[in-house]
Amino acid sequence: MNFMFTAAGSPLAKRRMIMTLFAAFFLLQFSSSALAEPETVAGKMIIAITVDTPADNRDTKLWVPLPVSDQFQTIEDVKVEGNYAHEGIYKEKTTGNSMVFADWSTLPTEQRKLTLTFNVSTHKRANRDFVDKGLPIPADVKKFIKEEYMVPTGGRVKKISDGVVAGRVKISEKARAVYDWVVDNTVRDPSVQGCGPGNVEQTLDKKGGKCTDISSVFVAVARAAGIPAREVFGIRLGKEEGVSDMTGGHHCWAEYYVPGVGWVPADPADVRKAILVNKLENNSAEAEKYREYYFNQLDPYRVAVATGGRGYYLNPPQKGGLLNYFMYPYAEIDGKPVDWLAGQKELKYKITFEKS
Repeated sequence: MNFMFTAAGSPLAKRRMIMTLFAAFFLLQFSSSALAEPETVAGKMIIAITVDTPADNRDTKLWVPLPVSDQFQTIEDVKVEGNYAHEGIYKEKTTGNSMVFADWSTLPTEQRKLTLTFNVSTHKRANRDFVDKGLPIPADVKKFIKEEYMVPTGGRVKKISDGVVAGRVKISEKARAVYDWVVDNTVRDPSVQGCGPGNVEQTLDKKGGKCTDISSVFVAVARAAGIPAREVFGIRLGKEEGVSDMTGGHHCWAEYYVPGVGWVPADPADVRKAILVNKLENNSAEAEKYREYYFNQLDPYRVAVATGGRGYYLNPPQKGGLLNYFMYPYAEIDGKPVDWLAGQKELKYKITFEKS
C-alpha cells in the first residue's frame, strides 16, 4: 500500500502527518484486540453500599448516581433494596443527573445498607461520519462554554487555547487540535487517588493526573476556544465472561458539542493510559492508533452515570458544601461528608458486573 502526501509546516507537523497516515493504515489492516471492540455489551450491574455509624445515629444520608438510558446505553429493571427508612429517585436541577437518595433517620442500625441493581446494554459511542457545517451554538448549550468549579477558561488556560486553535475555524477542527494538545502535553499519573480531583490549574502544573484531571483540561481548553464541552462520569464494564469486580472501574471522559450534530466523545485520558500501560513511545504508530480511536469514538465497555456539572448541590441538597463532581456514592453522617478517597472507612461499596 503506497501513501502519497505533501506535509507542510514544521518538522513536528510533518512527523505527525506521517504517523497519522500509518495509524489509519494500522486501524484498517491490523487493529489490535485492544481496539477491536464489539459494537454492544450487555449484563447486570450491582452496586452494594454499606455506611457504618453508631447504632443510635439518626442523621445518615446517602446519594448514589443512577445511570439513565440514552442513545448509547439502555438501563432497565432498576431495583433499590436495603434497610433504609426512606428512599427515592431524584433528578438534580442544574445538571439533570439522576440519583438514588436514602436516609436512616427513623431507623437506627449499625450498618446502613443499600443495593442498586440494573440491567445495562451499551453501544460503541461513535460519532465520526458527520459534516461540521459551522452552525451557531444553540442557546441552551452555551452554558458549556462558561467557567466552572475547578475548570477555568481565562488566564493561562486562555493563552494555551488561543495558541492551540490558531488558524482553525470550525468547532470540529478546533476540538481535534485541543485533543491532540492534551494528549501531547499530559501524562497519566498512577499515584493519583481515584480518578483525580479534576483541578485544571493543578493538572497543568503537574502536567498530568488521572482521567478526571486530563478530561477536565480538555474541557477547559476547549471552552476557552468557544467549544461547548463537558465531562462524562461513568463506570467501566468488565470484559471477562461471568462476574467482574468493577469497584475500581470508575472513569471520566469528555464530550464536545457540534451544532447540527450533537455531543461527540473524546477520551484523551484513555490514550495516555494506553501509552503508559503498553509502554509506548508518544509518537509511535501504535500510540497514534489509540489517539485516532479515542477521538469521536469510544469503546462500549462503559456506562455513563452522570454528565457534566462541577461544584453543585445534589437533590435533596447535601450539607457538606459543593460537590466537586458526582461519580462515586456520596454519604453524610451528621451533615459531614464521608469521603472514601480520604481514607474514611465508614463508606464501603462493591460494584460487580455480570456479562450476559
